[in-house]
Formats: sequence, structure tokens, C-alpha cells
Amino acid sequence: MQESSSEQEINSIRASIAMLNSNLDQQNQRKNSVLNELLNLREKIRKEGAESKVQKFVSLLENLKLLERQESEIRSDFDTKRSSLEAEVSDLEEKLAIGSDSNVLSRGLDDSLNESLQKLNSAKRELAARLRAIVSVKRQLDDAPSQSELIQYERRLSELNAHIQEKLQQTRKFYATYNALLEIKELMLKETSLLNSISSQFQDAIASPIGRMKLLESMEGIVKGSQQKLEKVQLGLQEEQKVYDALKEKYTAAVAEQRRCYSLLKAFQEECARNERFRSQTSA
Repeated sequence: MQESSSEQEINSIRASIAMLNSNLDQQNQRKNSVLNELLNLREKIRKEGAESKVQKFVSLLENLKLLERQESEIRSDFDTKRSSLEAEVSDLEEKLAIGSDSNVLSRGLDDSLNESLQKLNSAKRELAARLRAIVSVKRQLDDAPSQSELIQYERRLSELNAHIQEKLQQTRKFYATYNALLEIKELMLKETSLLNSISSQFQDAIASPIGRMKLLESMEGIVKGSQQKLEKVQLGLQEEQKVYDALKEKYTAAVAEQRRCYSLLKAFQEECARNERFRSQTSA
């Protein structure tokens, strides 16, 4: 019975070693998968020029390299522990084969089994910690937006900016129309008040020479004020005309620059197509 129990414990140790080997293989596969994803992301960054994400990817690669070094140390320690366990298992088998003393064998077997279980549990905890760290790095990589997502965000932001600029232009136009109408209303009210005043005082003013002189002076003052107002409006119109001319020149320059950029882009696309044809021919 003692020998059967020892064989079962030895088989349990071997099963634990096999399970630990399987966990190591799975971790190697996951590490290779993460490494391949990192290499693909690095190649995509190099091709598409996403410089804003390079620093983050570099830090993630450094973390992955650190994890690989730690995993190598854990693997070396595990190999040492596994060799020790295998040696202990062989020693136990030899002792079982030669039929050594059952009490001594039982005590030695219990001690070795406890130490082996402690070593196995420690190795499992270390492997679980490494696996959590690798999963955390992979999640950080998944959180980083791809190039297609960045392009979609940029397109949506440009559309929103165009919509905002259109609303801003409409608001400015409405405010300008309101201010112009308000100014016309004030001028019309002043004109109506002036005409009413002239109409009410005209008969009394022309009845005497002094009244006629005051009426003429008042009319001259009104004409002078109207002339000053007209000059002020003309100055504002000239300023607006200058702003309009400057914007028109800027628009013309922007259109010319856009045409030049289109021509350069077309030439660049043609050169890229030629380069692709040359590369395909050389590879063929």
C-alpha cells in the first residue's frame, strides 16, 4: 500500500510537471502572438507615418522585452527545479525498487513531496504573474487606435469644423444685416423727426427775417451733419472694400496653391506607380 501511494504521488508530480510544461508552451504561444502583433504594428507605423503613437509603442516594446527577460529567468529557474524534481523522482523510484525501509521512505517521500508541491505552486504563481503582465501589455496595444480609426476621426472632425464655419458665416451675415437695418431705422426716425420739426416751425420761421435766417442756419447745420454722416459711411465702405480686396487676393493665391498641390500630388502618385512597377519587375 505504501509503494502504491508513493507511485500515485510520483505520478501526480509528473502530471504537475506536464501541466507546467503545457502552461509554458501556452505562454510561449501567447508571447509569440503578442510579439508578432507588435512587429505588425511597428511595420504599420513605419509605413503610415503615425508618429504620434511611436513613443507609446516603444515603451510597450520595452515592457515586453523586460517581460521576456524575466520569463527567461523564470524558465531557467523552472528547468532547474524540474531537473531537481526529476532527480528526486528517480531517487524515489530506486528506493521503491530496492525496497528500502518503509518508514524512512515515507518520511523522505513526504518531505520531498511537500517541497516539490511548494516549488510547483511558486512556479505557477510566477507564471500567472507573467501571464497577467503580458495580457496587460496586449490590452494597452488594443487600446491604441489604428490608422483607419484615426483617419475616420479626422474626417469627422473636418466635417464638424466645416459645419461650424458655415454656421458662423450665417450668424455673422445675420448680425450684419440686423445692424444695417437698425442703422437705417435710426436714420429714418431722425429724418422723420427733422421733417416734422421743419413742418411745424416752417410757417412761423418764414414770417420774419430773423426766423428765416435761423431756418437757413438750421438747414445748413442739418446738411453739414448729413454730409459728415455720409463721409463716415463712405470711409466704412472703403475699409470694407479693402478687406474684400485682400480676401479676394488671398483666395486667388489659395486657389493657385491648391492647383499646384494637385499637380504635385498627381506627379507623386505617378512616381509611386512607376516605383511599384519597377519593384515588381525586379522582384519578378
